[in-house]
Amino acid sequence: MSALSRRHFLAGTAAAALSGPTMAAMGPADKFDLVIKGGDVLDPSQSLRGKRDIGIRWGVVEAVEPEIPPARALKTIDASGKLVTPGLVDLHCHVYPYGSAIGIPADELVQFQGTTTVVSAGDAGVNNLAALRRFIVAQTRARMYAFLHIANNGLSAFPVAELYNIDNAQVEACAMGLAENPDFLIGVKVRMSENVIFKHGIEPLKRGIQACEMCGWPARMMVHIGGVETAQLMTDILNLLRPGDVLTHCYSGAPNMAGAFTNIVQDGKLLPAALAAKQRGVIFDVGHGGGSFDFTVAEVAIPAGCPPDTLSSDIHVFSGNSPGLPYLPNVMSKFMAMGFSLEQVVAMATIAPARIINRAPKIGTLQIGAPGDVTIMDVVEGPVTFVDTRNNKREGKVQLKPVQTVINGVPFGRPYQAPFAVR
Repeated sequence: MSALSRRHFLAGTAAAALSGPTMAAMGPADKFDLVIKGGDVLDPSQSLRGKRDIGIRWGVVEAVEPEIPPARALKTIDASGKLVTPGLVDLHCHVYPYGSAIGIPADELVQFQGTTTVVSAGDAGVNNLAALRRFIVAQTRARMYAFLHIANNGLSAFPVAELYNIDNAQVEACAMGLAENPDFLIGVKVRMSENVIFKHGIEPLKRGIQACEMCGWPARMMVHIGGVETAQLMTDILNLLRPGDVLTHCYSGAPNMAGAFTNIVQDGKLLPAALAAKQRGVIFDVGHGGGSFDFTVAEVAIPAGCPPDTLSSDIHVFSGNSPGLPYLPNVMSKFMAMGFSLEQVVAMATIAPARIINRAPKIGTLQIGAPGDVTIMDVVEGPVTFVDTRNNKREGKVQLKPVQTVINGVPFGRPYQAPFAVR
């Protein structure tokens, strides 16, 4: 290449780089890659509710307007008569197939959950974290983040308990895993049920917190309860949680191994330590699952001052086949049957968990510039019976059912995109 042509090439490249953002701005005749038309848009992050068209270009939300002319859309989804929300965010699920004994591929859950972002809740420990990141996350269209299990082997040995041998909980190894993956990990998961930790008391949680504090960034704990060994241990767990830590299965009614009820509601009353934890900023997460949500516990805890901060599914291969059907839109519907508004349940499954994750800009919202993650649901009105994980039933009047999901501006499933893209 001659000196003259080289100079021209470099000058042209620099000019193109400098003009990139200007060129990206939409002109009045430019077309959107996708327009979602005519839906009832509900975005709690912006206090937005009403009929809107959503224009997505190059994978991000470019416009939210009362009307986008059809001629400006390269592809259109008709959302008339349907609810349109930011992509749902599931803070607690099990999405490590082949590496965890209970994981489901995240992309297989999309049509049932409408989830565009999922968090693996302790499927991987430090010993099998690299495979989760390299072989699962890298091939998954849904956004994936994770809590790292304090046990080195995560849930790979399920149903064998991972913490009967406390030596599996190696603090420095867990802290190293956190330190090496701050973009992907949220913090540390520990399961504190008696049938998981046996007689190790508060020690597994102490080790998890120690790993969080050693890693060099503000990692959170996610603490699974349900059937802890003693009533006093439940109080000790609550007292140890820090502001921003997540108490998952917060309304569990599961008994301990002797059949005693040792969760946040005991003898029909909310534990004072639970209210104190809530008041200092501990996050109460539902984590419904196959054995971890009890209407009767929630009905005491919520009016006593402990409403949920986030709704999550705890979906996995066993819970997904349980009578409670803990798919995230169904969990949202259950809380509507308990008196929460549509706006509240959408917030608890979008912007609230997105703030906890805090890894990608503008997830859980339809703000301009946010990733083009959108969930479209039917709001089915009519009598419906909901079942919890202890066979209690409650009647509801509304059920949410996902019909289409868009991730990074690409419709998931049909209609197929040509050429097929995953972005």
